[in-house]
Amino acid sequence: MNLTDLLDRAKVQGVMIATAESCTGGMVAAALTDIPGSSAVVDRGFVTYTNTAKQQMLGVNAGTLDAHGAVSEQVAREMAEGALEHSEAQLAVSITGIAGPGGSEFKPEGRVCFGLAASGMPTHVETIEFGALGRDKVRVAARDHALNLLSTGLFTLAQK
Repeated sequence: MNLTDLLDRAKVQGVMIATAESCTGGMVAAALTDIPGSSAVVDRGFVTYTNTAKQQMLGVNAGTLDAHGAVSEQVAREMAEGALEHSEAQLAVSITGIAGPGGSEFKPEGRVCFGLAASGMPTHVETIEFGALGRDKVRVAARDHALNLLSTGLFTLAQK
């Protein structure tokens, strides 16, 4: 994925981007802002590592966290939608997962949930099982997947 192309497409479309990250700790926002001129399209990044941060910064519902846990498509949805609501962006991606080490029988290491929210469109959520690749590799894989989701989101917005 060419990030310069992604940012150029966002600029041409007049789309601002926000990120809401948990297990990646800001890696998606960092990848985007490593590109000169990214300030034209990257509005902000939320690093919400704790449940409290997810609630305070993104408006994630405590009931959703209690019912489904932080690593869930339901929370990923609320994170992405919250990033849109609490920013000037028209496109937002969220990531919440278990990079490792560890995990459980029900939420294994390498499970990452993503959300993609765009103004005027239904929010897309998905879960990817990257497997127990090790913390660094899971985080990089999650970052790359989120960047691909942003590219897909820009394409979808352009078709609107």
